[in-house]
Order: sequence, then C-alpha cells, then structure tokens
Amino acid sequence: MKYLLYVVIVLVAVLFLYYVGAFQPSEVPQEQWETKTDDQPPVTVTVTPLEFGADAQIWKFALVFDTHSGSLDDDPLAVVSLVDNKDNTYEPTAWEGPGPGGHHREGILFFEAVNPMPSYAELKIKNVGGIPERLFTWSIK
Repeated sequence: MKYLLYVVIVLVAVLFLYYVGAFQPSEVPQEQWETKTDDQPPVTVTVTPLEFGADAQIWKFALVFDTHSGSLDDDPLAVVSLVDNKDNTYEPTAWEGPGPGGHHREGILFFEAVNPMPSYAELKIKNVGGIPERLFTWSIK
C-alpha cells in the first residue's frame, strides 16, 4: 500500500510534465504560405506552396486545375515556370499527379530550391484555358 502512493505521485508528475510539453518533441514551426487562386474561365487554378523558402531544399507547390468544360490536357512541366526577383527563370523538375485529361487535376510540382534566396518568387502558368499567363507571387522574408 505504501508503494501505491509513490506510484501515483510519479504517474501524476509524468502526466504533468507531458501536459506542459517536457516530453514532447520540439518542432520547428513551418511557415504557412498563402494559397492563391486564379479563377479566369474556363479553368480555375489554385496554387499552394508546400515546401518553400529559405528552409526548403526542394520547393514543392500543390497545383489544382478545375474546369467544367473541355479537358485538362496541359503538361504542368511544360506550362509552369518559376521566376525570381532577378528575372531568373527556373523550370520544374517533376510532377506528381495524374496525367492529361478530365475536369479536375491536382498534384505536386517540384523545383530545385533557388540559391541565393530571392526576395520573392513568382509561379507563371502559361496558356492554360486560353489565358496567356497566370501569375502567383509570394514574398520570401
């Protein structure tokens, strides 16, 4: 019975320390980047940076293409580029997502990280849905 009191005290102490975060792994908060949308008909394009900026070795962007007419046949590797504040252009290295076709496509577009770090980066999407150019810009602090 006397050991039960010690067990309860230790258990309460461990639970308290867990609750206040002493046993939780410290995580570096990731910066949340703004999702941007261009809804010029007939195709809506939404872009969200997933891994981007100074801490990322590979830059990843989630892209979503939606239409109610026609088919989404454009190759993201061919129609998307990244431009920095010094007007350098970077081509994507990979696309993880479905192939051409359909009314909805979403996937992840990969770029090598830009070095030295620019003050801003702009994703350009050309000739999707008959729109000559769609621009998505993020400031990098």
